[in-house]
Formats: sequence, C-alpha cells, structure tokens
Amino acid sequence: MRELIRRLLRRAGFEAYRTSVHTSAAAQLARIIECTEIDLVLDIGGNVGQYATALREHGYQGRIVSFEPLSSAHARLVASAQGDDGWQVAPRMALGDSEGEVLIHVAGNSLSSSVLDMLPEHRRAAPGSGYVGSETAALRRLDRVAPDYLEGAGAVLLKIDTQGYEDRVLVGATGVIDRIAAIQTEMSLVPLYAGQPLFDDLRAKIESMDFELFAIFPGYVHEITGRTLQVDGLFLRRGTDIAGTRTNGEFAGE
Repeated sequence: MRELIRRLLRRAGFEAYRTSVHTSAAAQLARIIECTEIDLVLDIGGNVGQYATALREHGYQGRIVSFEPLSSAHARLVASAQGDDGWQVAPRMALGDSEGEVLIHVAGNSLSSSVLDMLPEHRRAAPGSGYVGSETAALRRLDRVAPDYLEGAGAVLLKIDTQGYEDRVLVGATGVIDRIAAIQTEMSLVPLYAGQPLFDDLRAKIESMDFELFAIFPGYVHEITGRTLQVDGLFLRRGTDIAGTRTNGEFAGE
C-alpha cells in the first residue's frame, strides 16, 4: 500500500519521503549547525528572510544577523524578523571588499539581483530573472561592521549568497575571519555573472583561508535542461572536530 501511494504521488509530480540528512539539505545543514555548536549566523544576502526562516523551522535557536542591500527586500526582511528577539536585521547595505557606495542591478525575481552584470546563460536558465532596474546602496566591509555583532559569540557561521560577489565579501571579512567557524556560500559551476569566480577558484580561495569543504547542498538548476548551475558549499575551519571543538585548540573568541 505504501509503495502504491508513492507511485500515485510520483505520477502527480510529488515525492513522499521521511525527512533526514539523506533526503533534505535543510536537515543536513541543521545537523551540522548542531554538531559544530554554531551560536551566531551572519546571513549575508538575506533577501526577504528565506534562509533565516528555514533555520528556525529546522530548530536553530541561536542568534541570526541578516544583511540585505535592496530597499524593498530589506523592508520585507525586517518584517520577517519581527517577533524574533534572536534575529537582528542590520541597516540596509551591500558587503564587499571596500567602503563607499555601489550600484545594485535589480532582478525581476529579486533573488538574482547583483552588483555584477548578468550573463545570457542566467536569463535563459531562469526566464523572468533579467534586470528590471537599479538602485544604490552603501558598500561596507564585513570586518568594519561585524565586530559589534560578534560580541559574545562562540562559533560563527558566515553564510554568503551575493550572486557572484562572494569573493569580494570574503576579502572584506579578512579582519574577522579568525572568528568564523564555518562558511556556507553559493558556488557557480558555469558563469552566470560577469567577473564572478567559479567553483574551483572559490573553493581554492576559501581553503587558503584555513577552511575545508565539508558538505555540498543542491542549488540552482536550469529549468529546461536540468543542468546544475550552482550549488552551496559548506566549509569548516580546518581541524574542526564535528563534536564542536577543534582538534588543535578552541575557536577564536571562545
């Protein structure tokens, strides 16, 4: 009977399965966060709060600080965080490798908005994601704005979803990178934005900062061909004991 129900659901375009680390990227991430004792998440590129909301839905009770540069998305992000004392939304800003002001290209789907020019492959893969406008935002380095948020934190997860701008965010985090226990970042397998680093280069950069790839989560898939265009990589500081301590000492700041 159980198999019959599964077949009927599959024919209707649905899958039924028990949620576990084997079947759910969100459950896998929740397990990693629990085992590494993450107590602060820096949510870079928070959009309207999807990532932070998913963390809460999967049991994470620690602090979250979300950053978002788009005015409309930032307003919705603030609304999403209301009523959650452990979820703070930083003032509207973009994060990168310098200080000043930056032009953000606004995508039709909001999620694909970027400082960088969008390439044709992206628009073909996701109709409706093309740019429809632009706006300016303050540009800050994470190591200039993060210290106050990091106060009292033990193990910190730096999550980066900035549509091709991930390497610039990492450069801007140089001054606080020793406070970071884990990095989760979007990683492209094919060029989607002009000047963005691809998977191999971004992996090499993060590994040069004393982290190692620990998990890969499904990401952006071409709607027509099914090709994987992006994944999320989760990196832990090299030498991390998954029980929550390091084999060669404590995390900085503990």
